[in-house]
Amino acid sequence: MEQTTSRVEVDGKTVELPIKKAALGANVIDMRTLQAQTGLLSFDPGFISTASCETKITYIDGDAGVLLHRGYPIDQLAEHSDYLEVCYLLLHGELPTAAQKQDFDYRVTHHTMVHEQMTRFFQGFRRDAHPMSIMVASVGALSAFYHDSTDIFDPHQRMIASMRLIAKAPTLAAMAYKYSIGQPFNYPRNDLDYASNFLHMCFAIPTEPYAQNPIVSRALDRIFILHADLAQVASTSTVRLAGSSGADPFACIAAGVASLWGPSHGGANEAVLRMLAEIGSPDRIPHFLARAKDKSDPFRLMGFGHRIYKNYDPRAKIMQRTAREALAELKVSDPLVDVALELERIALSDDYFVSRKLFPNIDFYSGIILKAMGFPTSMFPALFAVARTVGWVAQWKEMIEYPKLRMGHPSQLYVGEPQRKYKPIEFRDV
Repeated sequence: MEQTTSRVEVDGKTVELPIKKAALGANVIDMRTLQAQTGLLSFDPGFISTASCETKITYIDGDAGVLLHRGYPIDQLAEHSDYLEVCYLLLHGELPTAAQKQDFDYRVTHHTMVHEQMTRFFQGFRRDAHPMSIMVASVGALSAFYHDSTDIFDPHQRMIASMRLIAKAPTLAAMAYKYSIGQPFNYPRNDLDYASNFLHMCFAIPTEPYAQNPIVSRALDRIFILHADLAQVASTSTVRLAGSSGADPFACIAAGVASLWGPSHGGANEAVLRMLAEIGSPDRIPHFLARAKDKSDPFRLMGFGHRIYKNYDPRAKIMQRTAREALAELKVSDPLVDVALELERIALSDDYFVSRKLFPNIDFYSGIILKAMGFPTSMFPALFAVARTVGWVAQWKEMIEYPKLRMGHPSQLYVGEPQRKYKPIEFRDV
């Protein structure tokens, strides 16, 4: 990788720091010798201006609205691939041949069952437990059942663990859902594709046959593709940081699930549905849009704009079309869907939102689709976790295979009390 240097002057002393060239996007200043040369540290809360790793997996340009997986634009993948092909791409770096795709699909499909003792594990949870609390615990518990894939320094075991996590995440999420509504677990079926199998595990009941809908399955498959990876977001960075200590892969992915649970991350589409419920009906939209424009009003328009994408989220364009296809197929009659579609129409024609590039994002559309499919809002982050598992696994695997791997150890700016002398308390009778 080509390198140049930058010069930084500190207290009259000039130090040189290497500049590492990026294949796409911003170059980075290598700060690793800054403290040794100057005695100073860089300060970057939230690591917004810090590149924590080198990666070949995902590239994002939020200003241009670009998302690439291994160099392939997300819209092309969502249009022409299925989720497992994207999984193969993220893990291996290249799209599979027909034979490789068939083998990969077979391996994932035949790893979807979990150990039967896991069913008893679920009985320890309260029925009203949030699905993500169950996901955190059950994903972490996988390491107690699959000791043959926890040696992170064995490439074969790393790949087995990766396959198991991708395969078993939907099974665990479906079990969490079924447990929460008091219905029996459905075993996975090897004759169904990834998305159809998940829908079957969630919605089939023993008393009647479950009819698969290919349009709905394709919509869910696209949701999985569009959430597969998003570079170094909070949950992915958490997985990498946990993995840098040598923790087993199941524990690392459980840490990612925990981070994803936050309302600013995986709970974003839950917030969209809560906002739509607060609005209530299309005739109330102008009132809430006026509130959204009032900076003194705490109301915020959820599902519009994006922290990373300062232009139209490329995933949202695909999800918008997918939402219309799925809603037409499902023929749902839901006032919240009516509110969402009218809100989208008005906001996209309102100069206040257009000029500020506050476009509907992927969370806005995915929340509508998932609700129309019959998922409660509490399941939205769990579905997100199913989709993102491959991204976490690919990032974890890349980190472990990095030749200069070091355990993560962020520094800090201490602003507390200076060193003080301890004075023992003198106890006496009162």
